[in-house]
Amino acid sequence: MTVKRSAGLLLFRHRPGGPEVLLGHMGGPLWARRDAGAWSVPKGEYVPPEEAWDAARREFQEELGLPPPSGAAVPLGESTQANGKVVTVWAVEADLDPADVVPGTFTMEWPPRSGRTGTFPELDRVAWFGIDAAREALVKGQRVFLDRLTAAPGP
Repeated sequence: MTVKRSAGLLLFRHRPGGPEVLLGHMGGPLWARRDAGAWSVPKGEYVPPEEAWDAARREFQEELGLPPPSGAAVPLGESTQANGKVVTVWAVEADLDPADVVPGTFTMEWPPRSGRTGTFPELDRVAWFGIDAAREALVKGQRVFLDRLTAAPGP
């Protein structure tokens, strides 16, 4: 069985109350009524030989509709989510206005086994969170990236 891989960029900014991170609420009907544990680092799947860094930048553009920031990248490593997917993340300092986001879309059959196909946003909301609030919002398998960000020199 091939391991699925995903890569993303975790934007962060400094505020008087402490650092904030940019997260996206997963789009589509499966996540519509959930909030806690339904937010994610903007990321997406890739298949080698594409490099994780290249995929993270491509997926940022696809999911947010904005070019990835050009700041220095802080590698936050990998984490294996409950579904077995290996996620690789870099943190980049940048200040993005969530109102500028134009999310990409995906299609899926909805409701299941209905024969009807719907188009949904990859991310239906994007927002800045303080670290504690982000820990509650993020899917469990990505929370480790917050720990690694706060432990990194500089951020």
